[in-house]
Amino acid sequence: MDRPPYSFDPSHQPFKPIYTGSCSCGQVQFQISRERPLDTKFCHCRTCQKLHGAPFQWAAIFEKSDVLFTKGTDSLAFWSSDRNSQEHSLPCKVSCNNCRSPIMDEGRNMLLLFPTLIDFPKGQEEEARRKFYPSSHIFYSSRSIDVQDGLPKYDKHKGQSALVPEMRTDKSQ
Repeated sequence: MDRPPYSFDPSHQPFKPIYTGSCSCGQVQFQISRERPLDTKFCHCRTCQKLHGAPFQWAAIFEKSDVLFTKGTDSLAFWSSDRNSQEHSLPCKVSCNNCRSPIMDEGRNMLLLFPTLIDFPKGQEEEARRKFYPSSHIFYSSRSIDVQDGLPKYDKHKGQSALVPEMRTDKSQ
């Protein structure tokens, strides 16, 4: 855990936090140094639906060096869905071991942080949230509900798969 986002990498530029965030119980806290994520999306894959107990997950993509845990790295729980085990093997899901709040998906090079955990600056919440507004839906063919928001919807990953109609033509699905 001696690398970003778990600790500061002195070989990078100084870390200047713009946003802070935490899990539901506050045991895990983090800072973000990038004003706007690299991208933001809604994911409708079955894994995200099951792990979040919701029809889809909202995630903001950051470089690992953009995020720094400031409290509670010893309270993190890891889940490797590829290996079906609780180990820090990339890619993996990261959550708080105390309150079980999902915090992020950690990949080999990037991480997908959940914007609902961010404490946007008071008086600037709406302006800041707009910077995190999703650009697309992915794995939309696996959706449990139709979402009519005009955003592009991809069968699998954005830019790597076909676009999918916003509404199902067969309502029995």
